[in-house]
Amino acid sequence: MIMLKATQILGSSPSGCFSLFHRLKKPHSNCGVSFISRKPTRTTLFSFSQLSETNLLSFQIRKGRNFRAFQMSHIRYEASPDGVSSSSSVLGSNRKINFCQSCGGPTKHEIPDGEEKMRAICTLCGKIAYENPKMVVGSLIEHENKILLCRRKIHPSYGLWTLPAGYMEIGESAAEGAIRETWEEANAEVEILSPFAQLDIPLIGQTYIIFLAKLKRPYFSAGPETSECQLFALQDIPFDSLSFSSMLVTLKLYVEDRKVGRMGFHYGVINKRPGTSPSDIHAYTLHHHLRS
Repeated sequence: MIMLKATQILGSSPSGCFSLFHRLKKPHSNCGVSFISRKPTRTTLFSFSQLSETNLLSFQIRKGRNFRAFQMSHIRYEASPDGVSSSSSVLGSNRKINFCQSCGGPTKHEIPDGEEKMRAICTLCGKIAYENPKMVVGSLIEHENKILLCRRKIHPSYGLWTLPAGYMEIGESAAEGAIRETWEEANAEVEILSPFAQLDIPLIGQTYIIFLAKLKRPYFSAGPETSECQLFALQDIPFDSLSFSSMLVTLKLYVEDRKVGRMGFHYGVINKRPGTSPSDIHAYTLHHHLRS
C-alpha cells in the first residue's frame, strides 16, 4: 500500500493563518464542466483563520486514484461510507480476521485477559488484532446561496447524490482530507470555513467530519467516481435521492441552521438499524444531538 508522504513543517506564517500548499491533479478532460472551464493552478493557498496554530505545512497529493479509502488488508467491511457490512453481524468481533497481519499465522478468537471484547489473536506470535473506526471527511460547499452535490458513479448508492466526502488518509488532517476529497470528486478547489458536523455511526464503525467550505474559484466538474456535479438551492435539495443517512442528517441540520439564520457545530450519533443497506437512508435515529 502506497503511503502519503510525510508532512513537513516549514515555519510559521506571518499572517497568522493556517496555510496549506499542495499539488493538484489536472481536471479530467472527459468530464462535463460547470461554470468557468479553467485549469486550476498547480499551487494553491488555503487559509484557516480560526485555527490557533500557525504552521506552514507542505505536502503533496499523490497522482492517480490510489487515495481511496485506507483499508486494513485482512478486514473486509463495506468499502463505502455509511454502508452496513453484511459480513459482520457483531461490530468488533474480528471474526473475519483469520490470519495475523504481522506474521501471517492463523488466529484464534478469544477475549484477552483484562478485556471485554472478542479479539483475533495470532496463534504464533500472540499479537492481538484491533479494529478501529474509520474517519470520513467531506465538504459542505456554499456558493451563491446554493450547495454543491455530486451524483455517485460507483456502487453502493449508484446514481444518488452526496456531498464530496471519503475516507481520511494516513498522514493528513481532517481538513486536508476534505479538501482532497472535494478535488477528487468534484475537481473543485475549496477553502475551509469552519467545522459543521461530527456524526458517529457506531454500528458500522465510522465517524463523519463535515466542514463548511467555499469555492476558491467558480469551477467544478465530475471526477472519476462522479457522473455529474450540481448546485442546489435549499428548496431543491434531492432529499429522496441522497446516497447515505449521514448525508441526509447533515443536510437537514444545514437547512435548519439556514432557516434560523445561525450556523452552528453539530454532534450526533446515527443509530442505524442492524441489517440496513446503504440505500435505506431513512432507517436511522439521531441520538445525543448537541449544537454549539
